[in-house]
Amino acid sequence: EYPFHRRVSGFTSSLRTSSAETFIPTSVDLANGLLRPHQKPAILRKISAAQQLSASEVVTHLGQTVVLASGTLSVLLHCEAVGNPKPTISWAKNGEEVKYNDRLLLQPDDSLQILAPVEADVGFYACNASNALGSDSVSIAVTLAGKPLIKASRATMINTESPAVTVDIGSMLKTIQKANVSINCHVAGVPEAKVTWFKNKVKLSSTQHLHNGLLLIANVSLSDQGLYTCKASNLHGEVTESSQLLVLEPPRPLPYLEDLTAVLSSAGPSTHSVLTSPSGAKLTVSPGSSALIGCAVDGHPTPNITWLYSGEPLSLQHQLLAAGRILHILNVSDFADGEFSCLAQNEAGSLTQVMTLAIQEYRWSVDKLTACSASCGHRGLQLPQLRCLLDGAEVNASHCGETPKPALQPIACNRRDCPSRWMVTSWSPCTRSCGGGLQTRRVTCQRLTVKGSSVPMSNEACAQVSKRPVDTQSCNRQPCVEWAASSWGQCNGPCIGPRLAVQHRQIFCQTKDGTPVSSDRCSSLPRPLNTQNCWTDVCGVHWRVSLWTVCTATCGNYGFQSRRVDCVHIRTNKPVMEHHCSWRPRPANWQRCNITPCENGTLLRGGEAEWYRNRKEGRVVSQKCSTGPC
Repeated sequence: EYPFHRRVSGFTSSLRTSSAETFIPTSVDLANGLLRPHQKPAILRKISAAQQLSASEVVTHLGQTVVLASGTLSVLLHCEAVGNPKPTISWAKNGEEVKYNDRLLLQPDDSLQILAPVEADVGFYACNASNALGSDSVSIAVTLAGKPLIKASRATMINTESPAVTVDIGSMLKTIQKANVSINCHVAGVPEAKVTWFKNKVKLSSTQHLHNGLLLIANVSLSDQGLYTCKASNLHGEVTESSQLLVLEPPRPLPYLEDLTAVLSSAGPSTHSVLTSPSGAKLTVSPGSSALIGCAVDGHPTPNITWLYSGEPLSLQHQLLAAGRILHILNVSDFADGEFSCLAQNEAGSLTQVMTLAIQEYRWSVDKLTACSASCGHRGLQLPQLRCLLDGAEVNASHCGETPKPALQPIACNRRDCPSRWMVTSWSPCTRSCGGGLQTRRVTCQRLTVKGSSVPMSNEACAQVSKRPVDTQSCNRQPCVEWAASSWGQCNGPCIGPRLAVQHRQIFCQTKDGTPVSSDRCSSLPRPLNTQNCWTDVCGVHWRVSLWTVCTATCGNYGFQSRRVDCVHIRTNKPVMEHHCSWRPRPANWQRCNITPCENGTLLRGGEAEWYRNRKEGRVVSQKCSTGPC
């Protein structure tokens, strides 16, 4: 039995409940839990009709929805928990601790009573039970006249490790990529409120969220960033709450830095550049030069970069360029050999990349000889090989450009008579351009002596060393081709002048024996024409015009006259199709005439002036008129 806290009368409030009455513990069996020592707190959920101690007093357990009406004068929220040690009960509204006063009362049995509820009392009330072993929390929604209500949070959560994270709507969530994000929109209202989800004010499809207002964003990426809004609506109204999702990407190394290339192009020739890397990079420079050290990293949000030298903040002269991503060492001689590192940090994590600076002198070394330039004869030479060394290792010769080169003296080598060998001249021109010809050359056996002279030898001396090269070969074996043409076609093409038309013929490529081949084979030969002008009686035509008809008016703007225009044969004077005369412009067959103002009292032909005037003034008139040829 629940005690009477206040007796009132008035409008009856309603509760969304079931008719059966059952106590359901959160994590333990009630029958055994009360006897079990050292038990975590468990709040009992009671699913039943609310006990109304009077017409306007509502008593309810947690897990239900209370609808405030105009006559509701008291609401009692009952919270019953089990646990050992005995749990401590506290109440919170919309995530904040309830501040008790003369209307919000904490009863001796830990129930929360709201007297004379008003609109400001609407919200989600949570009963929190806790002891040394843990805690439990259950909410109940108090709505006004059944209007929708959303349980919102104003927390900010940063997730940098967990593969899955769940937040309440209203929270700010910052999470790493590829995590599974769930946004919970717990709603209440009578009748039950419908939940609709939006991203950046664009409605999401129902397949993207689960039941009970839970929105699941699987394997989040940067494209999932945005403002997610939950809208709860029923026939009493609607309400919205939003959560901002920011996707974090921990700092990661990049293979290049565009800003470093741009800065280096404007720097002097004595400026060296290098990129730091997680595994370490090395830059060896000469004394007095400058260095650009790049920190090529990426992340979201953009990482902050801190430069260190031998693990300590930089103190000697330097410059930071490109928003701190480039460290400019003006004179490397100010630093001893040591390690530079860039520390990139954002909310998702940090990354350290390092670079070792070494100051060395470049020097020339002459310790090897090039290969001999000849295997025999009188011109064999070897040159000392000049190498640029840095700390004993060979580097690009440009590094020693400012150091004087030592004098180099060539050394004779392989100075001896050469073995006998075949000598050949160039091939002669082919005897035919097509159809198969011959080329020849001269082949002799000779020996080059150590004095540089060439001595003729017998063919047998060279034959013992190698096979004699051929002195004759075939050439231009492709068949000979030519352009061939068919007979000219009839002279019946389009007329291009008096008695002048066009006739055509086919041009094709063939071999000398008449075999057709591709036109590409004849491309080097002059191609005959495939069209020519020709004389034909069919094109002996001209335009014939008749006399102009009498002008339809003696003055004014309406006079015109016409004439007949025909294309006729010159010899027969009979009309033919007009396209035969198209090579000359067609004469006009009508024109305006007598375009002069009419003086007062001057009539147009047949009284036209009066007739036009009467028609302009709206009087319907008729007159006799004569007709002439059109």
